[in-house]
Amino acid sequence: MLISNMIRRIHVLEDDSDIRDVIEYLLKDEGYELQLSSSFSELKSKLKDSLPDLFLVDVMLPDGNGIEICTDLKNDMFTKHIPVIVMSANPRSKELSTQASADDYISKPFDVDDVVKRIDQLLDKKGTKANPGSTANEIA
Repeated sequence: MLISNMIRRIHVLEDDSDIRDVIEYLLKDEGYELQLSSSFSELKSKLKDSLPDLFLVDVMLPDGNGIEICTDLKNDMFTKHIPVIVMSANPRSKELSTQASADDYISKPFDVDDVVKRIDQLLDKKGTKANPGSTANEIA
């Protein structure tokens, strides 16, 4: 059986376990690999192991603010290229997430199909390189 190396990893930072479970079920069903965190400190420790292809970040967290975390991710040389989607129930967060250079914003409550569509769009826009270090001639 051939296993594709195109599986995309999404890191979900959400402290509400019900919402995190729904997102996990939804995205695994779509074929994504997931890393899950319920706090900023947990996210930081998991990033030491591997980087995701996309971050899905809640705004209200027990040990941080998702807007500030987005800003940090976008200013870090190791994560600035990774798309960030900010989620919040607070309408003011949309403008703040834009100022923080978030790639997208999803308001809660959210439509599950819309979440998948937005993630798919961001990851397609990012490109689907077979091997980041390879040239077209090496892949052929």
